[in-house]
Amino acid sequence: MRIDLHAHSTASDGTDTPAELVRNAAAAGLDVVALTDHDTVGGHAEAIAALPAGLTLVTGAELSCRLDGIGVHLLAYLFDPEEPELSRERELVRDDRVPRAQAMIGKLRELGVDITWEQVARIAGDGSVGRPHIATALVDLGVVPTVSDAFTPRWLADGGRAFAHKHELDPFDAVRLVKAAGGVTVFAHPAAVKRGTCVPESAIAALAAAGLDGIEVDHMDHDAPTRDRLRGLAKDLDLLTTGSSDYHGSRKTCRLGEYTTDPEIYGEITRRAFGAFPVPGAGGDARA
Repeated sequence: MRIDLHAHSTASDGTDTPAELVRNAAAAGLDVVALTDHDTVGGHAEAIAALPAGLTLVTGAELSCRLDGIGVHLLAYLFDPEEPELSRERELVRDDRVPRAQAMIGKLRELGVDITWEQVARIAGDGSVGRPHIATALVDLGVVPTVSDAFTPRWLADGGRAFAHKHELDPFDAVRLVKAAGGVTVFAHPAAVKRGTCVPESAIAALAAAGLDGIEVDHMDHDAPTRDRLRGLAKDLDLLTTGSSDYHGSRKTCRLGEYTTDPEIYGEITRRAFGAFPVPGAGGDARA
């Protein structure tokens, strides 16, 4: 089995619609794909309706968190999307995304960048607006060559010249909320140093003690020595280890299935979850 547990659609900051994402996942030879848009489950229904036969969908979300001033992304799988407390927190994060994006655009304009809210909103479309949409605008304006180049202290990285805060969950609260909603939590790209400052291993250990289920080890932002170190840490902390593409369509260079999760780990994730269940494809709607 080929299992990719981290992918984004136009419901947040990917460029594939949810329907396109699942069709592209099947074409890439995946058996299982997780749709983990930022702080939203808005793409799940469309993905399920278009799910090809032979592909299983894991429903999820990537939750925006912050610990001691450091951004943390928590992958939440197979939780009950109607659970009220977790749903309310996701809504608070989404509601704060527009004023945050507008604040960042204002800072960029003060730095001499001819960027507008209308341009960013057009790029985001119906998705939950975020930094990748602003980064795409910077690419379109010729300010930076790639989206990744926008995520530096010079521009949009945490603490960068154009950075602005938004409402974010405490990761300990996020773990508690996801577990209460029957889901499973995995710390996304915990050592992606090129994205900015990472939390220390002691924080991961504290999260593990609070119920964190796993860490994403095999990821494009982790080099080989980092992956080895994280595997050792996971073993010490009795955490699951996952591998994922963090696919964003054409917005990033990663490909669906570039990194994958061991089937035994996937099986353990599904065993632990009780808020929702993986959805097997039944042929989908080719017109979706």
